[in-house]
Amino acid sequence: MWLFSRKGASGFSASSTAEEVTQGIDGTGLTAVVTGASSGIGTETARVLALRGVHVVMAVKNMTAGREVKDTIAKRNPNAKIDAMELDLSSLASVRKFAADFISSGLPLNILMYNSLSAYGQSKLANVLHAKDLARRLKEDEVAITANSLHPGAIATNLFRHSNLINGLVGLVGLVGKYVIKNVEQGAATTCYVALHPQITGKTGLYFADSNVAETSLQANDNALARKLWDFTFTLINNCPNNT
Repeated sequence: MWLFSRKGASGFSASSTAEEVTQGIDGTGLTAVVTGASSGIGTETARVLALRGVHVVMAVKNMTAGREVKDTIAKRNPNAKIDAMELDLSSLASVRKFAADFISSGLPLNILMYNSLSAYGQSKLANVLHAKDLARRLKEDEVAITANSLHPGAIATNLFRHSNLINGLVGLVGLVGKYVIKNVEQGAATTCYVALHPQITGKTGLYFADSNVAETSLQANDNALARKLWDFTFTLINNCPNNT
C-alpha cells in the first residue's frame, strides 16, 4: 500500500480521492464542461464538481446514459446544478453544434475538462503536447487562461474491457491490483484537483499525476514537436468539410 500513501508537495497522493482533494473548496459561480461524463472518472468528476457548487455541463455522446447520470447525481445532491448536452468528439459537425448551443445558453465557460478513452501511447502524448502548446500560445497572447494535462492513473473502469493485456492478467490484478490500480474515486482526484484547487491558480503548461506536478517524457517536452502537432491538427480541421 506504500505506493498510495506517499504524499507529494501538494499534500495529496495516489490514494487521495476527488472529494478529498477538493474538500472545503467552493466552486459556486463556476461552470465546467466535462466530456465523457456518462461513465467512469468522467461521472465521478461531474459528481464531485457539482458537490462543490460548480454548474456542470456533461458533454456526452449517449444522451440516454447522460440523463441517467444527471438524474443519479441530482438525487444524491438535490442542490446540484447539472445539465447534459450531446457531443460526439469524433464529429466536427457535432463539436460545432455543441459549441453553438453552449454559447446560446449564455453560460460562462470557466473549466473545460477533456476525458477520453484514448489515453495511451501516441494519443496520450498528443494530448500532453497539445496542452503544452495551447498554454504557450495563450501566454504569448496574454490571455488569462491556463491549460494543463494530466494522467489519472490506472483506473478500474470499463476502459479495461478494451485492453487484451489487462484481460489476460485478471488473476494478477486480483492479487495485487488493490496496490497499483485506483478506484474511480481516486482516478478522478487529479482531474478535480487541477480544475478547482487554489494551488493550481496561474499554473499552466504543466503535467499532473496523483494530484501533483509530475515529470513527462522527453518527447512530451519537445516544443518543436508540440508546434508541429498543433499546425498539423489545424490543417486537418481546416480541410474537413463542415458536416463531418
